[in-house]
Amino acid sequence: MELSLPQAKVLLVDTGPRLVLGSIFLIGAMDGFWYLFTGSHLIHPPTSVAGLAFETALKEAGFIWPLMKIIELIGASLLLSNRAPALGLALLAPVMAVIVAFHVVLNPAGLPLAAILVATGGMTLWAQRDRFRPLMASGKP
Repeated sequence: MELSLPQAKVLLVDTGPRLVLGSIFLIGAMDGFWYLFTGSHLIHPPTSVAGLAFETALKEAGFIWPLMKIIELIGASLLLSNRAPALGLALLAPVMAVIVAFHVVLNPAGLPLAAILVATGGMTLWAQRDRFRPLMASGKP
């Protein structure tokens, strides 16, 4: 079975990036919940001293870490199931912004992950642009 150009476009611009982005956040949420229940991470890439201090502060704040992981789980589920993927992206956008800023400022070793998040998030945003268009429309207050 050959892929037609429209099918390849949907696979490469919509489905693929959406699934990659959802998978990244699902793995991150699972690792975060594992930490909450066991006190250790399943996956913990090398992190700078400043990065570890920031992560520790988020965990010690009490509610930020669980809230962030719940948002990641919901957003990932919406992206992976293709049920309201625009809502999933809207939920994950602030988390992605913090992750990208974290890697740019505090942990440059994670810049490849930040680049993947920007690329897949941008492609998913492009695929869902019609759903976000009303947010940008001018209107009467």
